[in-house]
Amino acid sequence: MEEQKTIYLDYAANTPVDEEVLSIFNETTLKYYGNPNSNHHLGTIAKEQINIAEKKILNNFKEKYHIEDDMELIYTSGASESNNLAIKGVAKAYREYGKHVITTFLEHSSVSGPLTRLKEQGYEIDLLNVNQEGKVDLNHLRQLLRKDTILVSIASVDSEIGTIQPIQEIAKMLKEYPNCFFHVDCTQSIGKINMNLEGADFISFAPHKFYGLNGFGGLLKKKGIALEPLIHGGTSTTIYRSGTPVTGQIVAMERAVELAIKNQNYRYQYVEELNITLRNQLKQYEKVQINTMSQENPYILNLSIKGVKAVDFKQELEKYGVCISIKSACSSVISPSRSVMAITHDRKRALSSWRISLSHLVTKEEIEEFLKIFDICYQKLCKEEGN
Repeated sequence: MEEQKTIYLDYAANTPVDEEVLSIFNETTLKYYGNPNSNHHLGTIAKEQINIAEKKILNNFKEKYHIEDDMELIYTSGASESNNLAIKGVAKAYREYGKHVITTFLEHSSVSGPLTRLKEQGYEIDLLNVNQEGKVDLNHLRQLLRKDTILVSIASVDSEIGTIQPIQEIAKMLKEYPNCFFHVDCTQSIGKINMNLEGADFISFAPHKFYGLNGFGGLLKKKGIALEPLIHGGTSTTIYRSGTPVTGQIVAMERAVELAIKNQNYRYQYVEELNITLRNQLKQYEKVQINTMSQENPYILNLSIKGVKAVDFKQELEKYGVCISIKSACSSVISPSRSVMAITHDRKRALSSWRISLSHLVTKEEIEEFLKIFDICYQKLCKEEGN
């Protein structure tokens, strides 16, 4: 019996590790096994490898994304920890300046979660309005900003509908508020789209979103800004996150960053072609509602099938080997999409929404096959629902 082919369209959730990244991780782990914090020659040469890799990461971010010169890198277990560290860390370190935080309805659970925790501790959280494309309302932001606002936390790219936020406009506005810090969750944008991150105080990212290794992440932070650590017990590479530095992971992160940035433009153009094909074909179906209204980010395409719950369509696609997500992988599948709710104000549409996320690894033949499978599932489920 022939094995069913898998069509993976969930690259916003996770990407396969690049063979070159995995190879350098293996090589480095075997060769530089000393603890980088140890005061002997094996520790020293491991520390040197970390310093070389870190310098390259910072230089690549400066050249491609225009981060400022005074940024340092904190290594974490992933973007969720990076987000938690930035949000909780700055809120606790600067609580004497205020307890007011601004964010959006669109944020990942690793942002909304710590903010909910802060609210329980007496912090005031305001949510920005967004337009029908999911972009933040800058006028509303200006209205919400106060002298006691200490943090604005906004993702550069929404993980469910793919909207790109006006990071530079927000950063310029926040210059008028010296006690307010700007956290940008770049989990869905590094290695995919061009960005200007000048003015950001904190930048979260994770290499497993751009063909690096799982279980590792980074938080770029402006030097001179204090954070209350989540993990105590030693200085490690910084005072803000304890734990033995993992030389192989850091060197592998550098290679993943290098490859992603080097190939970003080519990959973008190719994925854009796939996205256009999908849009043109899917919009011909009467019950299809495209929720990703802006086409500036081709990597994510969110849609709803009117009258068909997302979980039902997902399960039907899985019978044919198609992997998609209903929402971000860290969200509950039974609740409506917060992002789709925010832009459409339609609960049924939000419950029917699901996400296709693309990669340069997706072939045009796979897109053609997916569209055939989609048609079979659409005809079946719409008929069952009496649509």
